[in-house]
Amino acid sequence: MSKHTSTHIDPALVAGNRRTMAGYAAQHFAWTCDKGVATITLNRPERKNPLTFESYAELRDVFAQLRYATDVHAVVLQGAGGNFCSGGDVHEIIGPLMQLAMPELLMFTRMTGDLVKNMRACPQPVIAAIDGICAGAGAIMAMASDLRLGTARSKTAFLFNRVGLAGCDMGACAMLPRIIGQGRASEWLLTGRSIGGDEAERSGFFNRVVLPEALSEQAQILAAELASGPTFANGLTKTMLHQEWSMSVDQAIEAEAQTQALCMMTEDFNRAYEAFVAKQKPVFQGN
Repeated sequence: MSKHTSTHIDPALVAGNRRTMAGYAAQHFAWTCDKGVATITLNRPERKNPLTFESYAELRDVFAQLRYATDVHAVVLQGAGGNFCSGGDVHEIIGPLMQLAMPELLMFTRMTGDLVKNMRACPQPVIAAIDGICAGAGAIMAMASDLRLGTARSKTAFLFNRVGLAGCDMGACAMLPRIIGQGRASEWLLTGRSIGGDEAERSGFFNRVVLPEALSEQAQILAAELASGPTFANGLTKTMLHQEWSMSVDQAIEAEAQTQALCMMTEDFNRAYEAFVAKQKPVFQGN
């Protein structure tokens, strides 16, 4: 037995902090889980996969649950029918919002923000596979993902100002400048114009552009690669990338020192060393 292995874990602790999600039954989108990769497919292709109050809430909740999932190590977020997501459904969200008072409007905007918070807080890398329309809340979900694969024909638009709203939606004014720079983010959020796939890649929003017919496969290959890596360490990398936005350099260096010391206590660190000595490729297990 490894010196790092606990001989006993209280069942109550496990029950409250570990869960499996392969059998999760999604109500408002498609969900699959295979070999550590969960795939969320927004599946209202006849409307270009818009969000509803119900799908917003379920997405918020499923990303919260992923913090405790033991069988999910990477997530692919995609849309059905050649489009990613057209944003909030005009008839099922925008129209009803016109009838709400301020407390309920704030309830809605906080719910949408909580989706982004939970995407950032889950330890699994989230890969957005973006084809066709990626607008409004769809563009925000792409932004909140860790990696973005797109196609040349994709159209990304942070179009809030085109419907009379501010571009500061769901964390956009904090996150988008860190991805593409302040100048580009200002233009995208102030004009709401549509960004083609090649420009999105040049701007750093897309990690790379692939052919539409290869998009889903390439996202799954990337997700499988991440899922087979040192997932505990990868989760801490994601956490530090997010938390260090609000740290000074000295604070970040100290936080990373503590984080790296934690990783040195893992079995994956031992496995990597032993594989190196044996001139083999390490087989990580995420602990």
